[in-house]
Amino acid sequence: MEAIHDAIVAFNDTFWLYLIIPVLALLSLYFTVRFGLVQIRMLPEMVRAMFSKPEPAEDGGKQVSSFQAFAISAAARIGTGNIAGVATAIALGGPGAVFWMWVMALLVGAASFVESTLAQVYKVRDRGGFRGGPAYYMQHGLGARWMGVVFAVVITVTFGLTFNAVQSNTIVGAVVTSVEATGAGAPGWLEPVLGLLLVGLTALIVFGGVRRIARTAQLLVPFMAGLYMIMGLVVVALNLDAIPGLLAQIVGHAFGFQEIAAGGVGAAIVQGVRRGMFSNEAGLGSAPNAGATAAVSHPVKQGLAQTLGVYVDTLLVCSTTAFIVLLSHPVYGENRGATLTQEALEFQFGTWSLHLLTLVILLVAFTSVLGNYFYGESNVGFLTRNRAVLGGYKAVALVVTFLGAIGSSDLVWSLADTTMGVMALVNLAAIAPLSGVALKLLRDYQQQRAQGLDPVFTRDRIPELTGVQCWEPTTEDRDRNAVT
Repeated sequence: MEAIHDAIVAFNDTFWLYLIIPVLALLSLYFTVRFGLVQIRMLPEMVRAMFSKPEPAEDGGKQVSSFQAFAISAAARIGTGNIAGVATAIALGGPGAVFWMWVMALLVGAASFVESTLAQVYKVRDRGGFRGGPAYYMQHGLGARWMGVVFAVVITVTFGLTFNAVQSNTIVGAVVTSVEATGAGAPGWLEPVLGLLLVGLTALIVFGGVRRIARTAQLLVPFMAGLYMIMGLVVVALNLDAIPGLLAQIVGHAFGFQEIAAGGVGAAIVQGVRRGMFSNEAGLGSAPNAGATAAVSHPVKQGLAQTLGVYVDTLLVCSTTAFIVLLSHPVYGENRGATLTQEALEFQFGTWSLHLLTLVILLVAFTSVLGNYFYGESNVGFLTRNRAVLGGYKAVALVVTFLGAIGSSDLVWSLADTTMGVMALVNLAAIAPLSGVALKLLRDYQQQRAQGLDPVFTRDRIPELTGVQCWEPTTEDRDRNAVT
């Protein structure tokens, strides 16, 4: 088993350093230039778009709002990637990994805008709401259903199964660390019992559908992110005099001036980008699945809202972990994940803070399980409408969540890296040729905003656009379009 794990790790390092990272960086740079720094220039619009109100659903219920769709994606984003992933990146890549995480977050925001805007314009109707994502814009935008099928299978395995195993594994590891911190040994039955409890709670929510997932995420995400941010701010406040030196250390290690990680600059780049992508998911093709569910008046609105999620995740939440860990003088070279962050907080505040972080990890990882499950469900729906197949997916997802709770953390993380890389490549291959569609939508949005209007899109505004399944114009829309 150890030999298999070592082979997977070696493959992942080569796969990411020589293929995934260059492709992601070059495409993100291309989008940044082509879209005129949209990920930075339109930051105020991102906040405005996120709080736009949804229209009533056809079945009389409430549609998923832009903020709820943002919360679903944030539920998947803000999880172990922020706490365990960032700690792992620092431990294996050194402080410089944080710098490359920041740089890539600013750059890949453009890719996030493109993919989520495309998910909105090519979404389809689903039981009173909407569903969509890369598989749908591959089929309807590129006319390549085969490509959508490949992506749907890969994302279902990656998020619905592998990533959920990572989340449950982290939950159990955090609880075990918390129990051991009390001086008591963790009993052998603890891990399977925790796994069963997690499966039970997950089943209660996922069988309630996307609206229940959205409501749960909307309630938990702001609370858990806020609590964690407060803890991080207190750590920073207690160590203000050390911050300038810490920032210099981050930059110095990023360029090899003060290397301590075994792989030097290469390790810093690989770990920073890989864990950053695991956390913020920009360009990965996952967030668009949540973004497509929102009932917004213009596709660009959700593209902007989802881009803001990249910043919230990486520049705020991930940075919180980075400061907590680095200000506590960590030991480098050991892959210890969330345990490293827990011990860093214990170093700052005492044992009680370790237990509080365990609670935060429970919340962030649990909501990530819900968000990840939804991504898989949406793509199973793309593959087939057979409800028996969907039921089978739910059962397998719950079983894998349990297995992750009792499995090896190293193997689970390595498998997640592999499937995540494959998924990113397929998605990037689709959004590159479709980026022209997103650019036309952005120009339409900007034109309406310049006229002082709240942008509304209907497919007749861009007549050459094909494959669009929604966005039918009403009589009111036609009158408005005639004016604009």
